[in-house]
Amino acid sequence: MVLAGLVFGMHLQAQSVCYTREDSLSVVALLKKGSTNPLVYARSFIGVPYVAHTLEVNDDERLVVNLRELDCTTLVENVAALTLCARTGKTTFKDFTDMLTMLRYRHGRIDGYPSRLHYFSDWIFDNTKKGLVSDIVVNPPFSGIQKLRLNYMSTHPQAYKALKNHPELVTTIAAQERHITGKTIRYIPKSKIRDTKLMRQTVKDGDIIAITCNKKGLDIAHLGFAVWQKDGLHLLNASSIYHKVVEDTTPLRQYMKQHPSFTGIKILRLRTSKKQ
Repeated sequence: MVLAGLVFGMHLQAQSVCYTREDSLSVVALLKKGSTNPLVYARSFIGVPYVAHTLEVNDDERLVVNLRELDCTTLVENVAALTLCARTGKTTFKDFTDMLTMLRYRHGRIDGYPSRLHYFSDWIFDNTKKGLVSDIVVNPPFSGIQKLRLNYMSTHPQAYKALKNHPELVTTIAAQERHITGKTIRYIPKSKIRDTKLMRQTVKDGDIIAITCNKKGLDIAHLGFAVWQKDGLHLLNASSIYHKVVEDTTPLRQYMKQHPSFTGIKILRLRTSKKQ
């Protein structure tokens, strides 16, 4: 299969990659699976410890590959990179790091801390343009509309190692926030997350689920992968509650009710061809 609109190699420059031998061997072993199903890779990480801030290990911005410790974003990015490599016949560690760079950074180019796609809405916009993901927005059930108002990073710089150590970067981050602010995204309201024929037709196993929220200055609260079970839709995710990657036994509808700030879900699908 040929991925639509991809520009592999066009923007990828020589880069310094932060990884261990264990990481590189794990990537190659996973790529040997050759699966085009993201759940195959996602389930390979079940039990891996949840650890936050694993990308904040260098003073200078470098590509970090860490499959031994994951948060919700790095789980999604690693699984997406593995799946997209498999779908394009890429089998080497360099292929993987190129793909991960493409997903994680604006225009696929590492150019300091602000070049990383920190807000997931920005991640969606950028990777949709690259042809890496499809933003599913069919209405119904995507009846919710959120107008983005992003400023959390620039108003809480002390919460981010790079901004705390380099306050001059806050201006750039604030400019990026203003560029996204005002845009709208469609989502499925959490009251509509039901086990219906429409939902099963709309949300596919292995789709990326991005949980929208009403927290001031933020857009997305959590990420994972869609898994349909007999009792409805579930989330495979790197969980801060369970402290590891799990395929949650609690249906997503119930999980959403436990978090008042969660408003609904966006659905992203890794691209395979022009027709999706």
